[in-house]
Amino acid sequence: MTEVHNPTGDPGAEATPPGHGPRVDAVVVGAMDEEIRPYSRRATHAGPVVQRGNARGQVVTIGDATLLIVRSGIGLVNAASAAVAALSQARPRAIVSTGSAGGLARGVEVGDVVVGDSYTYAGADATAFDYVRGQVPGMPVAYDADQRLLAAASGARLPVGTLRVGQMVSDDSFVTDVNVAEVREHFPDALSTDMETTALAQVAHSYALPYLSVRGISDLCGPEADQDFHLGVDEAAERAAVVVLAALGA
Repeated sequence: MTEVHNPTGDPGAEATPPGHGPRVDAVVVGAMDEEIRPYSRRATHAGPVVQRGNARGQVVTIGDATLLIVRSGIGLVNAASAAVAALSQARPRAIVSTGSAGGLARGVEVGDVVVGDSYTYAGADATAFDYVRGQVPGMPVAYDADQRLLAAASGARLPVGTLRVGQMVSDDSFVTDVNVAEVREHFPDALSTDMETTALAQVAHSYALPYLSVRGISDLCGPEADQDFHLGVDEAAERAAVVVLAALGA
């Protein structure tokens, strides 16, 4: 594993990104094949597919951008380990999380795209030791999106659906109608929930790299009786990819 120079030992201190491998504009991480397929389908050039543990990566060219697209596998640990493996193979200017998510806030609809402006863990609870709900001890209360990427993504145009900007939460448990009320109570501003975004945000923070998560809403965590509550992951991921590529292009 490539050493990160952080002389203070403080997780929030400036860290030097890895220095090996090709320079790419971004590492783009999706949990499933369907979530990275919109990028490989648009590629005008594609390098060899490389497997590292459970993660699979490929350097592609899309327009003027060179991207390392990574299929990480589902969950926080898979996402974090895949990101670190990618950073040992390339030198990215940013890390981007892409794919699908569950709509958490009332008013979020299936087919919308959420651009995260902050990220936290829905399941982290060290409040007994005076930490904020969602905060991992010793780490920030929340991880913020890179402001330049956020501004560029927020200006993207969607052919269908609504583009929403706000908080995202992540956990290793699915949020359903059984536990959605509790998550909404603790995170009233959160628009969506998934199983990778915040872990990737923590890796980006540790390596001092700009970060953004963009997710298409494929289902609703607590749908009303008359609401449509499912969209194919491939379609949700396609909508997210449109925004990601617009942001990177800008």
